[in-house]
Amino acid sequence: MQKKYKTKFPVARIKKIMRTDEEVGKVAQVTPVLISKALELFIQSLIEETCKEMQSRGLNKMQLTHLKKTIMEVEKFDFLKDQVAGVPDFVEPKEDEGEEGGDSKRGGRGVGKGQAKGKGRAKKEEA
Repeated sequence: MQKKYKTKFPVARIKKIMRTDEEVGKVAQVTPVLISKALELFIQSLIEETCKEMQSRGLNKMQLTHLKKTIMEVEKFDFLKDQVAGVPDFVEPKEDEGEEGGDSKRGGRGVGKGQAKGKGRAKKEEA
Protein backbone atom coordinates (compact mmCIF):
# COMPACT_ATOMS: atom_id res chain seq x y z
CA MET A 1 0.00 0.00 0.00
CA GLN A 2 1.33 3.41 -0.96
CA LYS A 3 1.47 6.23 1.55
CA LYS A 4 -0.07 9.57 0.64
CA TYR A 5 2.29 12.41 1.51
CA LYS A 6 0.80 15.77 2.23
CA THR A 7 2.68 18.38 0.22
CA LYS A 8 2.07 22.04 -0.48
CA PHE A 9 3.43 21.85 -4.02
CA PRO A 10 2.16 19.50 -6.73
CA VAL A 11 4.37 16.42 -6.81
CA ALA A 12 3.30 15.50 -10.34
CA ARG A 13 4.37 18.93 -11.62
CA ILE A 14 7.74 18.65 -9.87
CA LYS A 15 8.27 15.22 -11.44
CA LYS A 16 7.35 16.60 -14.87
CA ILE A 17 9.87 19.44 -14.47
CA MET A 18 12.55 16.94 -13.41
CA ARG A 19 11.87 14.81 -16.51
CA THR A 20 12.50 17.77 -18.83
CA ASP A 21 16.19 17.64 -17.88
CA GLU A 22 17.96 15.17 -20.16
CA GLU A 23 20.57 14.39 -17.51
CA VAL A 24 17.95 13.13 -15.06
CA GLY A 25 17.16 9.47 -15.55
CA LYS A 26 14.50 7.63 -13.63
CA VAL A 27 13.07 9.44 -10.62
CA ALA A 28 12.22 7.53 -7.45
CA GLN A 29 8.69 8.06 -6.20
CA VAL A 30 9.77 9.80 -3.01
CA THR A 31 12.14 12.27 -4.74
CA PRO A 32 9.50 14.80 -5.88
CA VAL A 33 7.97 14.64 -2.40
CA LEU A 34 11.32 15.59 -0.86
CA ILE A 35 11.81 18.35 -3.43
CA SER A 36 8.34 19.67 -2.55
CA LYS A 37 9.19 19.74 1.15
CA ALA A 38 12.55 21.43 0.48
CA LEU A 39 10.80 24.05 -1.66
CA GLU A 40 8.27 24.66 1.11
CA LEU A 41 11.01 25.15 3.72
CA PHE A 42 13.00 27.43 1.40
CA ILE A 43 10.02 29.69 0.71
CA GLN A 44 9.13 29.74 4.40
CA SER A 45 12.68 30.87 5.23
CA LEU A 46 12.64 33.61 2.57
CA ILE A 47 9.27 34.92 3.74
CA GLU A 48 10.27 34.87 7.42
CA GLU A 49 13.46 36.84 6.70
CA THR A 50 11.48 39.34 4.62
CA CYS A 51 8.86 39.69 7.38
CA LYS A 52 11.60 40.45 9.94
CA GLU A 53 12.87 43.21 7.68
CA MET A 54 9.38 44.62 7.18
CA GLN A 55 8.50 44.53 10.89
CA SER A 56 11.72 46.35 11.76
CA ARG A 57 10.55 49.15 9.46
CA GLY A 58 6.92 49.06 10.57
CA LEU A 59 5.59 47.93 7.20
CA ASN A 60 2.53 45.70 6.71
CA LYS A 61 2.37 44.91 2.98
CA MET A 62 5.05 42.74 1.39
CA GLN A 63 6.18 43.83 -2.04
CA LEU A 64 8.72 42.56 -4.55
CA THR A 65 11.16 45.29 -3.52
CA HIS A 66 11.14 43.92 0.06
CA LEU A 67 12.01 40.45 -1.22
CA LYS A 68 14.84 41.94 -3.27
CA LYS A 69 16.21 43.76 -0.24
CA THR A 70 16.19 40.52 1.76
CA ILE A 71 17.88 38.58 -1.04
CA MET A 72 20.57 41.24 -1.39
CA GLU A 73 21.27 41.44 2.37
CA VAL A 74 20.97 37.84 3.62
CA GLU A 75 23.95 35.70 2.64
CA LYS A 76 22.07 32.40 2.25
CA PHE A 77 20.04 33.93 -0.60
CA ASP A 78 23.08 35.13 -2.58
CA PHE A 79 22.38 32.67 -5.39
CA LEU A 80 19.20 34.63 -6.21
CA LYS A 81 20.89 38.02 -6.70
CA ASP A 82 21.01 37.65 -10.50
CA GLN A 83 17.29 36.83 -10.58
CA VAL A 84 16.29 40.08 -8.80
CA ALA A 85 18.80 42.38 -10.51
CA GLY A 86 16.07 43.94 -12.68
CA VAL A 87 13.71 44.64 -9.76
CA PRO A 88 13.67 48.28 -8.60
CA ASP A 89 15.43 48.94 -5.29
CA PHE A 90 13.46 49.44 -2.09
CA VAL A 91 12.82 53.13 -1.38
CA GLU A 92 12.25 54.23 2.20
CA PRO A 93 8.89 56.03 2.52
CA LYS A 94 9.32 59.65 3.56
CA GLU A 95 7.90 60.59 6.95
CA ASP A 96 6.05 63.67 5.62
CA GLU A 97 4.09 61.51 3.14
CA GLY A 98 0.89 60.60 4.91
CA GLU A 99 -2.52 59.43 3.84
CA GLU A 100 -3.37 62.81 2.27
CA GLY A 101 -3.44 62.93 -1.50
CA GLY A 102 -2.36 59.31 -1.82
CA ASP A 103 -5.50 58.22 -3.65
CA SER A 104 -4.08 58.98 -7.09
CA LYS A 105 -1.12 56.64 -6.47
CA ARG A 106 -3.18 53.73 -5.20
CA GLY A 107 -4.50 52.76 -8.60
CA GLY A 108 -8.10 52.60 -7.49
CA ARG A 109 -11.02 53.07 -9.82
CA GLY A 110 -11.52 56.76 -9.10
CA VAL A 111 -14.63 58.87 -9.53
CA GLY A 112 -16.83 58.31 -12.54
CA LYS A 113 -15.55 54.88 -13.50
CA GLY A 114 -17.52 51.69 -13.21
CA GLN A 115 -21.21 51.28 -12.59
CA ALA A 116 -23.17 54.23 -11.22
CA LYS A 117 -24.67 53.88 -7.78
CA GLY A 118 -27.98 52.02 -7.80
CA LYS A 119 -27.99 51.47 -11.56
CA GLY A 120 -27.87 47.66 -11.30
CA ARG A 121 -30.74 47.48 -8.80
CA ALA A 122 -33.16 49.42 -10.96
CA LYS A 123 -32.83 46.90 -13.79
CA LYS A 124 -33.41 43.96 -11.50
CA GLU A 125 -36.50 45.52 -9.93
CA GLU A 126 -38.05 46.29 -13.34
CA ALA A 127 -37.81 42.66 -14.48
